[in-house]
Amino acid sequence: MLKILLINSIIIFIGAYLLEGVSIKSFWTAIGVAILLGLINMFIKPLILLITLPLTILTLGLFILVINAGILLLIDKLVDGFEIKGFWWAVIFSIFISIANTVMFWIF
Repeated sequence: MLKILLINSIIIFIGAYLLEGVSIKSFWTAIGVAILLGLINMFIKPLILLITLPLTILTLGLFILVINAGILLLIDKLVDGFEIKGFWWAVIFSIFISIANTVMFWIF
C-alpha cells in the first residue's frame, strides 16, 4: 500500500512538472493528492461508473476520460497547492497518470 502511494505521488509530481497546465506546490502536496485520488477511486468512482454505465457503453468507454478529468478537477478544488488550468489539461493529466501507472506497476 505504501509502495503504491509513493509511486502515485512520484507520478503526480513528475506530471505536474512536465505539463504546463498542472502545477503542484511540493512533494507533500503530491502525497496528499495521491491519497485523495486513491480514496475517491476506491469509494466514489465505482458509484459514478455505475450511474454513467449507459453513457460509457454508448461512447465505447471514452466517457471514463471525462469522469477521470472531473475527479482531478474536484481534487484541484479540495487540495491547496494543486492546480489544473482547465478541463483539457485534466484530461491530459489523467491520461498521463494512467499510462505512467501502467508502466510503473508493470516494472515494479
